[in-house]
Amino acid sequence: LERADLTPVTRDFAFLADKSVAADTLVRAAKGADKQMITNVSVFDVYDGKGVPDGQVSLAIEVTLQPRDKTLTEKEIEAIGQSIIAKVEKATGASLRS
Repeated sequence: LERADLTPVTRDFAFLADKSVAADTLVRAAKGADKQMITNVSVFDVYDGKGVPDGQVSLAIEVTLQPRDKTLTEKEIEAIGQSIIAKVEKATGASLRS
């Protein structure tokens, strides 16, 4: 049974990707990391200025996690975050921007 009263959690990630990578591809990869828990992924910043290597772009996404049956622990949120990073890296060749 789904509980509607559980508060969604949002996390932001910024990736350095080749300029040829479509933002939509990156969003789909992130969503695919956990189809049950991830309810929304949106790009909130695209930047290719100072500090970003030539030929690359920084794509920042906000991921919304909607707990289904209990509040998520920090450890669970971290695990989903790691999965998102791995999926995005595999699908797009992008790397997490430090």
